[in-house]
Amino acid sequence: MPIPTAVLPNNIGASLRRWRVLNRVKQQALARDLGVSQSRVSRWESGSAQPEGQTRTKILRLLEARPATAADRALLDLVANAAGPVHLVCDLSHRLLALSPAREREWHIPASDFMNRPLWRFATDGIRTMEGRLDEHGWFEPFGPDVCFATERAEFPEMFIPESRIRITRLPLSDGSFARLVREDA
Repeated sequence: MPIPTAVLPNNIGASLRRWRVLNRVKQQALARDLGVSQSRVSRWESGSAQPEGQTRTKILRLLEARPATAADRALLDLVANAAGPVHLVCDLSHRLLALSPAREREWHIPASDFMNRPLWRFATDGIRTMEGRLDEHGWFEPFGPDVCFATERAEFPEMFIPESRIRITRLPLSDGSFARLVREDA
């Protein structure tokens, strides 16, 4: 079963490159593990080609956020106990990892119904537009900046998204995957 992802095809390569650099994995070693040539990995990372089929699935699983260590769990706890509206999602799949009580109050159903499920279907046009432009903002660089953008109000049966300015921060987890902290920009 494919992993649901909101990452645009040209961003998979950038995410893979960042994961590989942070984990000190050479292209040749990754290529060997995936059963492809080093030049193919290079083309994926440059965005000139895209992984397909089972190889794409393996890469998406490799890049999916899996908070497992004490430090990762502390991050989840900080988000879950934050005073303001904030949530943490897998940077690749937008799967909900944690949320604050203030964020949960904006939603119409219990957070447990969302946990570990992708939130991408609730993305507003503003969110979708920014997702397509993350690489322009240096999001996939080793120490990429926060990205701020405006999103419009949206009402879904399951949740409410207020019109606001959003700040997203890409945070590396212990295994080299990434989570995205989503909060309002003051």
